[in-house]
Amino acid sequence: MSGATKMPRAPRDKPPALDGDKSRTDQPSFFSESGAPQPEPSEHAGHRQRLRDRFAKTGNEGLPDYELLELVLFRVFPRRDTKTIAKRLLAQFGSFTAVVNAPAELLRQVEDVGDAVVTEFRVLLTVAQRLAKAEIASKPALTSGQQVIDYLRLVQGFESREQFRILFLDKRNALIADEVQGRGTVDHTPVYVREVVKRALELSASALILVHNHPSGDPTPSRADIEMTKMIVDAAKPLGIAIHDHVIVGRHGHASLKALRLM
Repeated sequence: MSGATKMPRAPRDKPPALDGDKSRTDQPSFFSESGAPQPEPSEHAGHRQRLRDRFAKTGNEGLPDYELLELVLFRVFPRRDTKTIAKRLLAQFGSFTAVVNAPAELLRQVEDVGDAVVTEFRVLLTVAQRLAKAEIASKPALTSGQQVIDYLRLVQGFESREQFRILFLDKRNALIADEVQGRGTVDHTPVYVREVVKRALELSASALILVHNHPSGDPTPSRADIEMTKMIVDAAKPLGIAIHDHVIVGRHGHASLKALRLM
């Protein structure tokens, strides 16, 4: 209608700040009004592109841990430098692997780290675990070889509490199931021999690989570890179920009771 007074437009709500951007909400949004991504700030765009190019050419071997963390953090912090945050995380946890495996509550104690960073690391870790599991499950014969050890350290080596896991195998030593049978404290997990054998029979498993972790980081078997293994071996043998190994994993390596001739 001609001559009508235009009503003032209500102010738009500011988008929530990304992790570490709490002091930067007054800056222009990374997205335009149409939702299209805007170019990265020039002072960061060049560095990011050079880092991406180096990774494309050399892969993992060409990047130190802090630069690999930078690449991961690019998705969380699209408008700021990530080198400082990456180095801060490494100073706190020691390595790329330790950072990605760190508990959420400890990650959030690092300056500029919030839910978005925690989620990004959890996604990355989950993808790595699934790829590793698919790799060992695809093999025609499964033993406690290096690929299995790598998988077990990935899924369990950085846990803050003990877990007892079993890999159930068929007659060809192919993986039937991978199950955590019990969770305990920082230095103990209850293991029930009867339940181990019962589950193996339910799955028609012909062999087992026993696994647990030492949150202390030292995978050296304890006397209790050795005695528990012998009890399971003795209970499973009359039923035709073999115990291929008992692997203990930790942040600082692994131990195989079979390799140590303790079973």
